[in-house]
This record gives sequence, C-alpha cells and structure tokens, in this order.
Amino acid sequence: MKKQRVFTAIIENEEEGYTALCPGLDIVSQGDSVEQARKNLIEAIELFFETASETEIQERVHDEVFVTRLEVKVG
Repeated sequence: MKKQRVFTAIIENEEEGYTALCPGLDIVSQGDSVEQARKNLIEAIELFFETASETEIQERVHDEVFVTRLEVKVG
C-alpha cells in the first residue's frame, strides 16, 4: 500500500495559463486552469516517486518549506 505525503504547492497565473511549483521537491508543472495545474503537478510528483532512485529522493526532498509574504521597500 502506498503511503501519503503532504507537499506545498505554489500556483501562479502566467500569461498563457498557470505554473505550479512544489518547492519541497523542486518540481514544476503547468495547466490552463488552477485545478489543471494542480492535477498536473500531482501527476509529476507521483511520477518522480515512481521513477527516482532512493538516493535522488533523499537529495531532493526538503522537509522544511516555509511560505510567507515579505514587505519590501522598492523605488
């Protein structure tokens, strides 16, 4: 039985669709909608775990990922 893991996803609106990033694995995907980008990212992550070696998985997984907003002075 496969176990479940939880990862963070950041989805951004681009000019021609949406880009989805999983910073905990450095994996990116895209789609025409937020939901499609999310589904495509899940598929890419699952494919990564199916095909990557245990060494590559250990090297790529970042256990602590923090998403925050920053207030920055510009101009």
